[in-house]
Amino acid sequence: MLDINLIKENPDKVVKLLKNKGWDFEPSTLLNLNEKRKQLIFSCDEIKSEKNKLSSTVPLVKKQGGDVSKIFDQVKALNQKIEDLEIQISNINKQIFDIISELPNLPDEDLLAGEKENNKVLRITNQKPEFDFEYKDHVSLCEKLGIIDYQRAAKVSGRGTWIYTGDGARLEWALLNYFISEHLKDGYQFILPPHLLNFESGFTAGQFPKFSKDVFWLEGTQPNKFLLPTAETALVNLHRDEILKEEDLPKKYFAYTPCYRLEAGSYRSEERGMVRGYQFNKVEMVQYTTEEGSDLAFEELVEKAERLIKNLGLHFRTSKLAAGDCSHSMARTYDIEVWIPSMQIYKEVSSVSNARNYQARRGNMKYRDSKTGKTKYMHTLNGSGLATSRLFPAIIEQFQNADGTVTIPEVLRPFMGGQSIIKGN
Repeated sequence: MLDINLIKENPDKVVKLLKNKGWDFEPSTLLNLNEKRKQLIFSCDEIKSEKNKLSSTVPLVKKQGGDVSKIFDQVKALNQKIEDLEIQISNINKQIFDIISELPNLPDEDLLAGEKENNKVLRITNQKPEFDFEYKDHVSLCEKLGIIDYQRAAKVSGRGTWIYTGDGARLEWALLNYFISEHLKDGYQFILPPHLLNFESGFTAGQFPKFSKDVFWLEGTQPNKFLLPTAETALVNLHRDEILKEEDLPKKYFAYTPCYRLEAGSYRSEERGMVRGYQFNKVEMVQYTTEEGSDLAFEELVEKAERLIKNLGLHFRTSKLAAGDCSHSMARTYDIEVWIPSMQIYKEVSSVSNARNYQARRGNMKYRDSKTGKTKYMHTLNGSGLATSRLFPAIIEQFQNADGTVTIPEVLRPFMGGQSIIKGN
């Protein structure tokens, strides 16, 4: 959530940055409401002061034997005015809240305006695989090796789903164990959060109200809950309505969860198989930091995500997203995109983002400055570390062999009992 004082003090800057993100914003309505609120509060305070002065005269009038009924009538009339004004203030507060809660986060000023067309590739890591044989796509490879069952998944669930079988299930679990072990080494706290979340969690994360129709809602839960679309939604709510000590920051968490997405893609050729689905596995990293520690935390999360893929031996690239391609809640995002040979395109397997204090304002998450004693809003950051549903196809395709087998990345072999090749059933 944006700070209304920032909008008031720098309206042109706010309008420009939101425009960079593709959001048209006219601040006059909001600022007029804010000015009207200030006037109403001032009037209300004056009437309260007048009422208090009147009330303070009652003992003296009584002592002098005077009639206090007129004073009580005046106080009653003033109370009614106060009540009316407070109702108006409450209504304006709601209007202001509704406007601000819909606004996206401001993109960082160094981001290019526009969307995907202005994303910038920062670096490319590991050599692109070259094949001296006719390579296959991951769907046909997985089916031939018997490691993914698409047909039975469609039978028991529907399209946009798959079933890991045999070495496929073991490879998926090896990936998750590899991620978990690396995050534990780096001092992150392991969290297994609930998969059913409340509206407040979606609001704090910045996904609601704008994207409340993009999740799976569960009827019959009181109040209605939704299936988490990413573990970030849970992790960025751990310290909602809390004030932490500055010395306790940064807080570093990671979580494993399945992720549930209402839209499973358009089923174009580049979204076949496991590239996009209703449910997929992901390990998510989140940090809570001070304002000063925010940029350093972002670089750490990017480095961690890149290292995980680099050590798998996969060819990938890192891109800095343009303002309009950053998500609603985020001020800055780098995508780590893995190469899918059969598609001849890069697909995002990790988005590392900095929300600055946007989510903290929505969730009232603060820390107490150790020098001044004043409270400040925390900064929240998140990064996939990593999502498996596109890494799995990348591994199958990039490490396929001429005989139809797949070489298992070396870092995953300890989690697969030393197995180095997937030969199929």
